[in-house]
Amino acid sequence: MNKNIVLCVILSIVTCGIYGLYWMYTLNESARTVNPNEWQMEGVLAVVLTIVTCGIFGYYWNYKMGKAFMAIGAPDNSVLYLVLSLFGLSIVNWCIMQDSINRAYPAQQ
Repeated sequence: MNKNIVLCVILSIVTCGIYGLYWMYTLNESARTVNPNEWQMEGVLAVVLTIVTCGIFGYYWNYKMGKAFMAIGAPDNSVLYLVLSLFGLSIVNWCIMQDSINRAYPAQQ
């Protein structure tokens, strides 16, 4: 669950977004784990729907992630995630989501 945010951003840029899709998948699986009552969709399906709908499903996904990560003590960022997504800044959302995960589940030494 715990990931280096800077490395994830760099890999997403260097791989022209391919790593970003994997990162989206892992964030989705984390949401399923921490709050199955709010989000139950499999990560692969979320990524495929985002691609097939040319990103439209991604707006909904980002909104729902704001609700799902409230279970680990993150604030309700659903509207913030939606607005950032509309401006093409979903990667910022993913950084905030990953930070919430990293804080809730610190790396084991």
